Amino acid sequence: MNTTTSGPEGGDAPAEAPRRTPVIAQEATTEIPVHLLFRDTDAPPVALRPAVVGRRQGTGEQPRVGRRPVRAPAPAAPRRPSPPLDPGLAERPGAVLPGWTGLAAGACALAGTATVLWGAGALPATAARLLGLTAHPFHGIGPALGGLLALGVLLALFALGGIGRGQAGHVWVLTQFGEYRGSVRRTGMLWMSPLLLRRRVDVRLRHWRSDPMPAVDADGTALRVVVLVVWRVRDTARAVLGVEDHEEYLSEQVESAMARVLSQLPADAFHEDAPTLRDAEAVGDALTRMLSAECAPVGVEIFSAQPVGIEYAPEVAAAMQRRRIAAIDARHRDSVLTSVVDAVDDTVTRLTERGLVELDDYERKALVKDLTVAFYASRSGGREE
Repeated sequence: MNTTTSGPEGGDAPAEAPRRTPVIAQEATTEIPVHLLFRDTDAPPVALRPAVVGRRQGTGEQPRVGRRPVRAPAPAAPRRPSPPLDPGLAERPGAVLPGWTGLAAGACALAGTATVLWGAGALPATAARLLGLTAHPFHGIGPALGGLLALGVLLALFALGGIGRGQAGHVWVLTQFGEYRGSVRRTGMLWMSPLLLRRRVDVRLRHWRSDPMPAVDADGTALRVVVLVVWRVRDTARAVLGVEDHEEYLSEQVESAMARVLSQLPADAFHEDAPTLRDAEAVGDALTRMLSAECAPVGVEIFSAQPVGIEYAPEVAAAMQRRRIAAIDARHRDSVLTSVVDAVDDTVTRLTERGLVELDDYERKALVKDLTVAFYASRSGGREE
């Protein structure tokens, strides 16, 4: 419907729409992007940080604060339950005697056997003369003498067969018919029951350097990683009886833990400041903690697990090298441009504050342009030289 009003001359004229009076002089409006009005409210929130977008000089407009997305930190690796522990399988001291006791018992058994043979006349005349003994006539060996001789031989074999040598850095693990009977950490000449099965375990501090192992980072980029592990056997009972081969178990767990740790971070962050796999200290700490938790149930103690080399796989190495060089060049250009802008701003500010020049907007823009070109050319030329 059209609304008309009577003019001063009695004619009808269309009404003028009321004008909007700005509250603030030189007020400026900013358009809202349409996609922000129809955002998906169910989408997960993105970490944002404030960033000053900019302002227009001479309008009284305040700096506008925008939101810049920040890459979310890598999620922590889920904790998996450790392998169950056998409460009855733990290292304990084994039964052992000094080695001289076995020698003494064996010597006594041999002496008793020789006495029985001499008394029965079975000792050769030559041996009797060498020992200064009187030779007796041989009347045969009856069942009683035969039993004594067999017992003496068995005692000698039992006494002398249990003599062993304990070496520093090695432990004897004793079992009998599949049952754990203890561990012997003593050194020197020892006597252990010959009825026990002995297994020697190296408990010295050892290091293991892996071959280049395949892995992928958080972005799915193929990598080749070399890991150095410093470890030792802490519980010999679990290391020998709790797993088939503790060294093979360690190598498999290193590969598994490395794959889990490396998949949480990218190998390189080319265009942002974010944690990467180049932080060897953090990656090594995470790998050590994870590997220690996995190897503790089998009696293996991990002191450190450190990646000594993280490289791209040969099929992607050339492309990633070009990308890294491009990112380094972009960062360098950004730093040069930042320093040039700061130098231009400082120069113009000093000139105007000290009253050396009086510039209007056009002259200021021209001066800023000339100084920017001059400063940037000088810095770029120095870099090329």
